Amino acid sequence: MVGPGWPCHGGVVAAGDVLRDVVERTVVSDHVGKSGAGLERVRLRDGRALVVKRVDPQHDVTLALTGGGPSKEYVLWRDGVLDRLPPGVGHAVVDGWVEGADTVLVLRDLGDRVLTWDDRLTADQAARVMTAVASLHRTFLGQAPSGLAPLDLVLTLFTPRRIREAAVEEVELLRLALRGWELFADAVPADIADPLLALLDDPTPLVIAMERAPTTLVHGDLATVNMALDDDLVLIDWAMATAGPGAVDIARFVAGCSSVVDATREDLIGWYRAAAGPACDDRTMHLGLLSAMVWLGWNKALDAVEHPDPATRAREKADLDWWVRATRTALESGAI
Repeated sequence: MVGPGWPCHGGVVAAGDVLRDVVERTVVSDHVGKSGAGLERVRLRDGRALVVKRVDPQHDVTLALTGGGPSKEYVLWRDGVLDRLPPGVGHAVVDGWVEGADTVLVLRDLGDRVLTWDDRLTADQAARVMTAVASLHRTFLGQAPSGLAPLDLVLTLFTPRRIREAAVEEVELLRLALRGWELFADAVPADIADPLLALLDDPTPLVIAMERAPTTLVHGDLATVNMALDDDLVLIDWAMATAGPGAVDIARFVAGCSSVVDATREDLIGWYRAAAGPACDDRTMHLGLLSAMVWLGWNKALDAVEHPDPATRAREKADLDWWVRATRTALESGAI
C-alpha cells in the first residue's frame, strides 16, 4: 500500500517527475539511520510532503557490505515486489531511479508515525507487528524475489573479519562492533563464546542450514525505528532485504528492540509462531536466534560490560543472560 494519490511502480510518471514541483527543501540531519545515506525533506507545490533518500555506495556502509548497488529497496519497488505486500503491511516508496552509482528513493513523509528509540510498543501493538510480519513471510514463502542482498553478507555484516576486510573500522558503528566482539569472549561462558566466535570466522554451517529452511522475503533489519504505525504497519529501509527464514527478522527484532516493547521475548516469538504457520518451525526459530547473536552479540556484550548507565548495564546483562540460554538451546538442538 503506497497510499492514496501516489504513483505505483511501473512508470506512472517518469523517474524524478514527482519532484518537479518542489517548493521547499530541508536536509534531515537528525535521523537515526547509521548507514550513511543522505535524507532531504521536500514539500511540493500542492502541499504534499516527501523524503528524498540518496544512497551513495561510497558513503553508505550497509550497501557496501551487502553486495553494492543499486539499493535493494529500489529493486523491490522497481520490480513491483512492494506492491505485492499483504494487506496490513505497507511501504513508503513512491518513486526511485539510479543516477550513476547512486540510488535515489522518494518516500512518503510519514512524520511522527515513524517510531524512534524513545517510542515504546504496547503489548497489543507488538502483537500486531508480529502478526503483520508473519503475514509478509507467509505471502512470500517459497517465492522470495530475485535481486536481494546475499544472505551470508547480511548475516555477517558486523563480524570482525568482514569489517577488517572492507577496511571500514573508522565507521563509528563498526568500531563499536569490533570493541563489542573483543568483550564477548569474557562476557559469556566458553560453551557459547567458542562456537559463536567460530561462526564469525566461518558462517558456512549457519548459512547452509538456513538455506535448507523455509525461505521467504526477509526485511533484514526489522526494528521499531524502521517502521511506522499507520492504518498498516509500514516497513521502511529495506536496504538489507534478503531471502531466508522469516525467523531472521523476528530474532533480529527481539535482539534489538525488547527493551522498548511492553511484552516478553517469549511473547514476541509466540505471537509470531502462532501466525507464521509453515513459515516457521522449532528448528527455523533456533537458526534465527543463532543468526541474531552473530548479528548483535557484540552489542549485547558491549552494553552489558561498558554502558555508562548502571541501570542500563544491569538490564543488558540480564538480556545477555537470556540470549546465552537461547543460544545454548539452539546449539544443543542440532540446528546446525
